[in-house]
Amino acid sequence: MTLDRRPATGQGSAGGGHRHDVRVYYEDTDAGGVVYYANYLRYAERARTEFLRSLGVEQEMLRRTQGLALAVRRCVCDFHRPAHLDDVLTVESALVGQGPAHLDLNQTIRREALTLVELFVTIVCVRDGRAARIPGPVRAAFAKLESDLPFSRRKDVVRSPAARGVGAG
Repeated sequence: MTLDRRPATGQGSAGGGHRHDVRVYYEDTDAGGVVYYANYLRYAERARTEFLRSLGVEQEMLRRTQGLALAVRRCVCDFHRPAHLDDVLTVESALVGQGPAHLDLNQTIRREALTLVELFVTIVCVRDGRAARIPGPVRAAFAKLESDLPFSRRKDVVRSPAARGVGAG
């Protein structure tokens, strides 16, 4: 087995979305060297944070200046294949919808071209524990992305259960 010695520092925006690389460390795995399932949620959270930063959105600034926070309201995960110790993974994040107080994102975690995990995440804006409108500049940053949809509207990304007909009827 050859170790992947690439640094896990790649990130950037492309095609209406964002890519963020993470390396799997020993602390992320079980005794067999396989990534523990909950750690994929951590990787996705880090990638969302970097996605926001790439758009000029600083979550701590929103909290401090406007009393707002962005919180996960819903997360649907499909686990396809495991990641292993020392793998370099790429988390792709793409906006697929937004409303006055929420953002819908698809996130895909890959090892090279192989899809390992797909997530559909709804983020809500809250103030004092209640839904609040997403500030105009934040909505505008994401609206700009909606004009570049090839990355975010691929057929192989996770859709919400309702969009896939799950639970209907």
